[in-house]
Amino acid sequence: MKAQVLLPKIFNFPFTYNSNSKNELGNLVEVPFGSKNEIGVIWKNNFSEPKNIKLKNIAKKTQYKLDKKLINFIEWFSSYNIVPIGLVLKMVIGGSLKFSKINDKKIKIKKTKTKNFQLNTEQLNALKFLEKVDDKFDVSVLQGTTGSGKTLVYFERIKKIINKDRQVLVLLPEIFLTNDFKSRFEDYFGFEPAIWHSKITPKQKRLIWKGIISNEIKILIGARSALLLPFKKLGLIVVDEEHDVSYKQDEGVIYNARDMAISRANFENIPIHLVTSVPSIETYNNICKKKYRNVKIINRFENYPLPKTKIINLNLKKLKKRFIATETVELVRKFLDKGDQVLFFINRRGFAPYLICKKCGYKIVCSNCSLYLTYHKLKKKAVCHHCSFEKEIMTKCKSENYCDFIMYGPGVEKIFDETKEIFPDKKINIFSSDYLTKKESTKELFKNIKENKVNVLIGTQMISKGFNFPKLNCIVVIDADFSGRGYDLRATEKNIQLYHQLSGRAGRFSSESLIIYQTLTPQNRTLNELIENRSEELLRSELLSRERNQLPPFTRLIGIIISSRDRSLSLQGAREIKVKLKQINNLEVLGPVDSPLLKIKKNFRSRLLIRFNNQTLMQKKITNVLNGLKISSKIKLTVDVDPINFT
Repeated sequence: MKAQVLLPKIFNFPFTYNSNSKNELGNLVEVPFGSKNEIGVIWKNNFSEPKNIKLKNIAKKTQYKLDKKLINFIEWFSSYNIVPIGLVLKMVIGGSLKFSKINDKKIKIKKTKTKNFQLNTEQLNALKFLEKVDDKFDVSVLQGTTGSGKTLVYFERIKKIINKDRQVLVLLPEIFLTNDFKSRFEDYFGFEPAIWHSKITPKQKRLIWKGIISNEIKILIGARSALLLPFKKLGLIVVDEEHDVSYKQDEGVIYNARDMAISRANFENIPIHLVTSVPSIETYNNICKKKYRNVKIINRFENYPLPKTKIINLNLKKLKKRFIATETVELVRKFLDKGDQVLFFINRRGFAPYLICKKCGYKIVCSNCSLYLTYHKLKKKAVCHHCSFEKEIMTKCKSENYCDFIMYGPGVEKIFDETKEIFPDKKINIFSSDYLTKKESTKELFKNIKENKVNVLIGTQMISKGFNFPKLNCIVVIDADFSGRGYDLRATEKNIQLYHQLSGRAGRFSSESLIIYQTLTPQNRTLNELIENRSEELLRSELLSRERNQLPPFTRLIGIIISSRDRSLSLQGAREIKVKLKQINNLEVLGPVDSPLLKIKKNFRSRLLIRFNNQTLMQKKITNVLNGLKISSKIKLTVDVDPINFT
């Protein structure tokens, strides 16, 4: 008896093996491959068998099995995102999960004390709206003002689902959110949730994987990759902060976890809730077209008002060698004197994004990438934020001895130094990925913030995402810049969502809160519409602009990045690929052009952009063309379906 076995490797087809026993579709089996055994999955028999090759035998069958719905989803996921099906399977079963370990203990679910929560009328109405569809595929959007208690609504929804012995997946955009979310979850449910992301240990992953496939784990909180876990009785998917661009995986297997979550819900025939304060443009478009159901919570929890706003025109203010204006300092001091917390928001890591020698004009640029290095005071080095290359700044100057660098532009570390100087008696912390690397230090920081042991926070974009800080009542945006860089078609959309989310961090438990925008463009339309809380009008305007310019969601885009150590080779390869792609009817191929980030990790990058009708899926035709290419081994192709930006 022969069987097709798909392996979690970079193959787009299964391998044929002999089997001494009956195997069903989805069975996980151990098979010899090369010099060692690998875990694979019994796949569909719709591939041609090899001829005149001696077949190896399946070594043994494990106790685990993927269901047919998941197998169909894996195939669709691979086809849609133009990635090898074996790599998608690797995301499902892992590359080195040791299924043969039978002495694993079951994952322990720790019980904790619950707190009493009462939903208000708006929340109860939203819950009833979500519950209208319970046993079939349905996309519903839970939209609410920041601080309105959306989380409590879907927590109550989850409670009812797990009481029916079904499982729930909650997706979060960032792993840093899971710790804060975990404590809120425990307060409501009285037990610890299972948490899945890239930083958990291999043993923990194995325990969770086994708990998920056996239906012992009812609720899983996870980042993007949790989407492909083999749930036994999945009953609901929740995508929190659905608008967040962090749901886009941009390395390895490239995909949008929010969009794929909607597709998985469709394959599983279950409801999915998209939760947001300002929806993504695609979600907003689907609400307008009545494809998605939509319910709104208008008032903040306990009816606390949204923060007041203040624009400080930096053109009229002399900053006195500082990036924090004097007027800002005066306003901030009033909140600190009352015992409130203040956040200074600057979306740049490090100390300074540009270093230029004032004697010779030398600029410190990454030797691997076409990017300026950012000086990090923490490391006392200049660092590339793409390839992590680090460089000492003692560079030989053309004129004499060593360069004398001027540091242009602020990062979080620079603002930290300024706030230390202005408020020397205050406890100040940086809230940035560089400073939240250790689990213990992160937990300690959250604890100190909630206990009001931190007076001032200096934060990057990650602080805008769903954190709940009770005493935070003043936010200062150091540089309210609403311009895109030309290669980001979502610049306006991202700004609407970022600054709306950010303002929602303040005044969640106070009747008096303030957000200060320091800006060189005080008349900017996006800024002023946001201040008037007219984000829906901005989205409507953005949607009209996209339609006029034939951009998503009205057309589909696929980016192809051609990279090589030789710049001319990458451009030549792109031209040859374009000729082949243009043979497909109803396909527009734009480019090739140099990528805005021309060089990354020593590779020069050229781009093609494919545009086609929104109603058509061209991926199979594009895949056939790409698979038939005979290109130099010195060229690497990366395919990005539904690109977020054009870097």
